Amino acid sequence: MKKNIITSLVLAGTLALGVLTGCGDSAAATTTETAETTEATESTDTAAQAPASDDGDKTITVGATPVPHAEILDNIVKEVLAEDGWTLNTVVFSDYVLPNTSLEQGEIDANYFQTLGYMNQQNADAGLHLTAVAGIHIEPMGIYSQKYTSLEELPDGASIGIPNDPDNGARGVDLLVQKGLLVSNGGFGTDDNYTEDSLTNDKEANPHGYVITPLEAANLPLSLPDLDAATINGNYALEADLPAQYPALDIEEFDEETTIKRTNFLVVKEGNENSEKTQALIKALQSQKVQDYIDATYKGAVITSFVDPQ
Repeated sequence: MKKNIITSLVLAGTLALGVLTGCGDSAAATTTETAETTEATESTDTAAQAPASDDGDKTITVGATPVPHAEILDNIVKEVLAEDGWTLNTVVFSDYVLPNTSLEQGEIDANYFQTLGYMNQQNADAGLHLTAVAGIHIEPMGIYSQKYTSLEELPDGASIGIPNDPDNGARGVDLLVQKGLLVSNGGFGTDDNYTEDSLTNDKEANPHGYVITPLEAANLPLSLPDLDAATINGNYALEADLPAQYPALDIEEFDEETTIKRTNFLVVKEGNENSEKTQALIKALQSQKVQDYIDATYKGAVITSFVDPQ
């Protein structure tokens, strides 16, 4: 499998085009316990069925969030799988919690929406037994604003939203550090007692006194008018059409370590890593046709990252 190392030059070119995303990373993600009811849509227009054994069963059911994951599945992966005799059903989820619980319960064969950090967090917090089997793409997280057109315009004391789940919240803070808005993350993400309020009031780490505001990742685009800026995962930025309407003020840069960390992976339940369905999905998702589709469709807002789980 080939490895794509994302460089700042590639991302800078992306920003110049005004096209941006952020997943998750994703594999990006929200751990809200009050997730919205799932809206399931399937390529066969029939209700999703619990997966049967591989013997004679040529239908694969995959859970995904809408953009870009479900788009990639329905617009190109379905076609690639069909060449080998497989039928793909895509079940679209409106949150980051239900795709994992549905996979744990055997209602779907795999899911495609999350980073390793989020999956590991969910395994630990919810007692799940999920494993990543193939890296597919990265969605750079971006800093967005409806009020300002550059980072330099942000005033002291500006309110900056970040995702409220631990993995993506730390990612958002790291992005603020990377772009010079914060001097450091203080103890955010490493010290359980160091909260967003701690960072807001930490004059050493946050000399401009930015008010760090945690919100559900999916709600950050909707809350943008009430904030001065926000760090937003790429899939949610795309869904809200932010790259076209309010191009990102800046975006993430990646080295080899963060490429693995920010890749969105195909995930299955433990024990199914080598099943026929899983292997068929890996082959299709990491195909040249998928790479060509992502490059042509998202023009740098989504970047292929065909890496192995580490």
